[in-house]
Amino acid sequence: MLHHDSHLLRYRNPLGPIPAGEQVSIRFLCNESNAVTLRTWDGSEHRHPMTPIGNHLFEATITVPRTPMLFWYDFIIHVNGSELRYGNSVNQLGGEGFPTWEQPASFQITVYDPDYSTPDYVRHGVVYQIFPDRFFKDGKGQTGREEQIRAAHPEAAFHESWNERPTLDTDPETGDNRALDFFGGTLRGIAEKLDSLKELGISILYINPMFRARTNHRYDTGSYEEIDPILGSDSDFDLLIAEAEKRGMRVMLDGVFSHTGSDSMYFNRFGRYNTLGAYQSKESPYYDWYTFEDHPNRYRTWWGFQTLPTVNKDHPEYRRYLLDGDTGILPRWVRRGACGWRLDVADELPMTMLRDMRTAIRNVREDTLLLGEVWEDASNKVAYGQMRCYCLGDTLDSVMNYPLRRAVIDFFTGACDAHHLRRVILHQQEVYPAPFYYSLMNLLGSHDRVRILNAMAGCDREGAAQMDRLEASKVQLDKDVYAIAKTKVLKAIRLLCLLPGAPTIYYGDEIGMQGMADPWNRAPMDWEHADETMRSAIKEMLNQRLNTPMLQTGWLTVETDGPDTLIVKRYAVGGRDVFGQPVEGDAITETITR
Repeated sequence: MLHHDSHLLRYRNPLGPIPAGEQVSIRFLCNESNAVTLRTWDGSEHRHPMTPIGNHLFEATITVPRTPMLFWYDFIIHVNGSELRYGNSVNQLGGEGFPTWEQPASFQITVYDPDYSTPDYVRHGVVYQIFPDRFFKDGKGQTGREEQIRAAHPEAAFHESWNERPTLDTDPETGDNRALDFFGGTLRGIAEKLDSLKELGISILYINPMFRARTNHRYDTGSYEEIDPILGSDSDFDLLIAEAEKRGMRVMLDGVFSHTGSDSMYFNRFGRYNTLGAYQSKESPYYDWYTFEDHPNRYRTWWGFQTLPTVNKDHPEYRRYLLDGDTGILPRWVRRGACGWRLDVADELPMTMLRDMRTAIRNVREDTLLLGEVWEDASNKVAYGQMRCYCLGDTLDSVMNYPLRRAVIDFFTGACDAHHLRRVILHQQEVYPAPFYYSLMNLLGSHDRVRILNAMAGCDREGAAQMDRLEASKVQLDKDVYAIAKTKVLKAIRLLCLLPGAPTIYYGDEIGMQGMADPWNRAPMDWEHADETMRSAIKEMLNQRLNTPMLQTGWLTVETDGPDTLIVKRYAVGGRDVFGQPVEGDAITETITR
């Protein structure tokens, strides 16, 4: 028998990530040979003969590198002059491995900075994501800003009624929705709804981009220096921050720094800004921020979208513009009251830039948050041919947890069983240091995916989410399907409340809103037709999570009881949580059955 399970203390002590310079004992069960070697890799190979300790167990105790890095190991079993190998599972989720005569995938140990810390309020908090054009419009609306709005948005089409559906306006060149229709949600509107959000159990608002831009989603930034006039003014932003602080709530901004809009003060393709843009002249102060193949019409873009010219992230003036301690964009808005930034496509930003971003905002306030959009395993993401680890303690505080979202939806829709879901959860616990793991943004819905009700109704499969937009507009769950999907959503949210990381609600999911992919998942908040029983159930779960320290920072074990049932336990060790702090309350054990 050959066996190693990286999720069990019997085989690896301590479990999970390890601070740089500390020791780990690794064990291997083998009754087929008297000689086993532990092979490690830290940039070069090292071989450690393992010592028999009885009952066919072999052990080696090693010191991990003193520099934060990804550290790898597997096993060599010496059999009749040959080397049989044993390594990680094919899906590299850790746990039980398997033997092979080839070079196996290795088990991972994340060696992190011992001083790594993340803001306490994230691991204790609950997040609510707001698409600001579609949340709420205050009574004053656009009054007093009409001229400014017309100048900034000459192509905008405003819906006459809040209850209309989003407009499908397909660009014939790209096939993408042009997103030039607006409902006129405002920052003051968000401020007016803070009491309702506070009652729901929300402590952190994550607001999709609020800066001036051409489109309603605003991921095509026009100016990082201006609040989009449709949303309001600087004073409206200040009001939102002040009102949130009164309620013990925080506001996290969405930063788009891998590209700008072609309609921007920096590129200025349409001449709508009073600056000399890179598109207009090679003499522009912003010309070197971009890469032109043939000026002005051929330039590098984000994923081929001509409206989104890519920025040269290594350009020193661009870095200074974003990060200067006195004038930089990131420190400026933190100084104005934001608790931090969610970084759009963080894996498209250089690691050096992420480090500088973290330093820049933490120089303003020590408890600022830098959270990234990374869709895959953030401990060993391969981007642009380079292995990147975002959880060593020098770049991101944490990430949006899309892998967990996928596994949770797959579990409740029958695409995977409880054993796989458990393995995904334990894998993240294994590779993410506690400061990072307990700060994950655990989401089910977002502006980039179908509504969670649709997903739980089986509409989040390959092809379904990318179906023809016109056909997608016709998808409406019938009463029976809605009821089943709703039950699954409530169970999924309960699971998120049991796990480390901040449970995250996409606006409208708590009241039963439906919608396929963009633009149908970005409809205005349906204040008049809320599913109050759903909201009430979610409110109870979120408030329990917000007020139960054991669910926030307690230790975690996850077991299964067959393919349909997950058992989650949160507990203290010696009266202390995973961070070594005193934690009150009894252990909590709950069963989630699909």
